[in-house]
Amino acid sequence: MRTSMFDRRLSRHYDELKWLYCELYHNDEEAFRAFLAMLKNAWRERKKPLRDQDAKREADPDWYRRRDLLGMMLYVDAFAGDLNGVRGKLDYIRECGVNYLHLMPLLESPKGRSDGGYAVSDFRRVQPELGTMEDLEALGGACRRAGISLCLDFVMNHTSEDHPWARRARAGDPEFRDRYFFYDSWDIPREFEKTVPQVFPTTAPGSFTQLEDGQIVMTNFYPYQWDLNYANPAVFNDMTENLLFLANRGIDVIRLDAIPYIWKELGTPCRNLPQVHTISRMLRMAVEIVCPSVLLLGEVVMEPAKVAPYFGTPEKPECHMLYNVTTMATTWHTLATGDVSLLRRQTEAVCALPKEFLFLNYLRCHDDIGWGLDYPWLRRRSGTDETAHKKYLNDYFTGRWPGSPSRGELYNDDPRLGDARLCGTTASLCGMEAAEDNPFLLERAVACDLTLHAWMLSQSGIPVVYSGDEVGRLNDWTYREDPDRREDSRYIHRGKFQWDLAALRTDGGTPQGKLFQGLRRLEALRAAEPCFDGGADVSVEDSGDSRVLAVCRRLGDRELVCLFNFSGEFVRAHVNRDGTYTELMYGARREGLRDVELWPNGFAWLLRE
Repeated sequence: MRTSMFDRRLSRHYDELKWLYCELYHNDEEAFRAFLAMLKNAWRERKKPLRDQDAKREADPDWYRRRDLLGMMLYVDAFAGDLNGVRGKLDYIRECGVNYLHLMPLLESPKGRSDGGYAVSDFRRVQPELGTMEDLEALGGACRRAGISLCLDFVMNHTSEDHPWARRARAGDPEFRDRYFFYDSWDIPREFEKTVPQVFPTTAPGSFTQLEDGQIVMTNFYPYQWDLNYANPAVFNDMTENLLFLANRGIDVIRLDAIPYIWKELGTPCRNLPQVHTISRMLRMAVEIVCPSVLLLGEVVMEPAKVAPYFGTPEKPECHMLYNVTTMATTWHTLATGDVSLLRRQTEAVCALPKEFLFLNYLRCHDDIGWGLDYPWLRRRSGTDETAHKKYLNDYFTGRWPGSPSRGELYNDDPRLGDARLCGTTASLCGMEAAEDNPFLLERAVACDLTLHAWMLSQSGIPVVYSGDEVGRLNDWTYREDPDRREDSRYIHRGKFQWDLAALRTDGGTPQGKLFQGLRRLEALRAAEPCFDGGADVSVEDSGDSRVLAVCRRLGDRELVCLFNFSGEFVRAHVNRDGTYTELMYGARREGLRDVELWPNGFAWLLRE
């Protein structure tokens, strides 16, 4: 019976899988047979609780599209020391309403040469100070029993220079040299660099690194991260096996890190090439054959219209979910300018996409905020200069702009290009750090923080909270004192979780209690209200004020109008609506929406009765 289940799943995909594989790998039948044998072995190793979950979720394929799904992302060491510590804190995670937990990179990587864990030296070992693979599997089981789906990063594009493959390649083993991009001279690397954009032009310029013995290897990110050659079927086979190994440890969501970069071809930008989609489609089929309860989350940092191809098609899907990166960046732009026009345009673009496209929405994450805005539109609309605008945003959010309440830190600052990015926690960027003990300013900052979270929760998709934001964690400036971290300002928002702040979460008289309880109420309202369902019709409405974003969500006869004031002033919104509305957060009732007063950086969720 178990074999027939594998065969039945394989038979649904066999013809397409073989066609794609043989087209990509030039009819390498031997490699394809090895791939199929690997899939079957991975399926055999899948334990009964995971197979039971596969069957349950196969019978309910939309399980991950529910409006009650709420995510949280955290660093294991910062949150609870190690994996067993996280397992001991699951009650707190459940108290936060979280049922989707994203653990930041935790696989073995060299200290000081890991890019925050994104330079993996062993895909089957946990970083020793965080625990063991058995500890990870135990956490996965505890999460499954608690109704929490576990997400883990899978670094696809490269390995650490300390990975066994890289060590053997450095030693001259031709089999393993073929797993990377090795050259004996700069002739071909220079040709690549004519068309390949630099990822980190300031901190890691170029796309190649010359080793001590004169060999040259492709390193698009950092010199210690060696790009894998997916034109070699052995790389695809073995990396897929590593992915399935993690799935078999109880990981429910695999985040495909930097997936647009994985195929390299001379004379191209080496980004988003057609072969990338062939690989992501084959990965989707491999997962559906071996572990159909597992989801693929693509890390694709572009605007929604351009990331859409990574969803594939309804007939041939690729990633289950993608990040809504541009809306996040545009949200912070809107807070700094007090003008919702660009956010309105961005929201309209997202609303125009098929409802089946599922995005992860967030305000802050482990990474920086890059100002990849729609500058051509801004230039046409108001003559905005890109360089000057980026400088304004960075000045505003670092507190250099007169009157700004924000406190952040620049990342990868390049004064020549004026293209720095931004780091900081949500609370500090909203003004809580600058407010210090000023009650009035603290109230304003908390209101701003809650409004941004209400906006995130109003979007279709899965909302994800960054650990610490639920209790207003501020920037951790002590990163500057750590020799291993002081060169990377992203550690300003990667500091240790402050359990003393969490202890105040039930005290409604503190900023921490107001944030925690306010966010929990918002999340509960979202889970209970059908208008937040992914199948709802969503449109952007005229608010009558350039400072106010108005979004309408309709499901059947139900209608919810969401208003967000992105300015620090009292405003009156005018939405062309009659009828009786109830404000969900505070319970007030009103007739019509033609004169709705909003507090500075305030919001309203208005449900028509």
